[in-house]
Amino acid sequence: MDKTNAVEFEKIAREVFAPAYRVIAQQIKNETKIVEGKCLEIGTGIGYLGLALAEITDLQFTLYDISTEMLAYADQNIIDRNLQTRVQTQKGDVHSISLPDQSIDLVISRGSVFFWEDQEKAFEEIYRILAPGGMTFIGGGFGTKEILDQIGRSMDSKWHAKLEERIGDTSAHNFKKVLKQTNIKDYEINQSDAGLWIKMRRAK
Repeated sequence: MDKTNAVEFEKIAREVFAPAYRVIAQQIKNETKIVEGKCLEIGTGIGYLGLALAEITDLQFTLYDISTEMLAYADQNIIDRNLQTRVQTQKGDVHSISLPDQSIDLVISRGSVFFWEDQEKAFEEIYRILAPGGMTFIGGGFGTKEILDQIGRSMDSKWHAKLEERIGDTSAHNFKKVLKQTNIKDYEINQSDAGLWIKMRRAK
């Protein structure tokens, strides 16, 4: 992502999508019950979701993205929230994650899965790094239908069409097909009016 696109993304995240991050973070905490250990946020962008979760857990975070420009914003947001002792950034590609096997307790990602070039390979990489008892919370969502409606009023028709494409029934069906091609057996896809989330687990 070039600098101009990163600036535009940061502005939209800050001005339009901001209400969703804390709500999603609370959902992740409530549904995974993982509040200690190591968390990796893939496709972190400017880091808002990971930082929201860091503020309500004791997890150690790595905010992971392929874009140097995005990570520069994330680094500044870490400083602004005084979370430097528990949160770091790392540049990398979801298709080849530079972390050891079974080393991460929680993997989260909002919005990036729809842009992965090889979803099957990416899911297998994520599962490889999941620690025993580890879990994922990957997909796209807005926290609540009310927040989705609020955000939707600020977006154009093209965005609404993309939204249905990414979190609608067809997307859920496609993710099931992809995951069936992997060696991952313990997973579920949760879909609601406010989002679509993929939860994979590694047994303890």
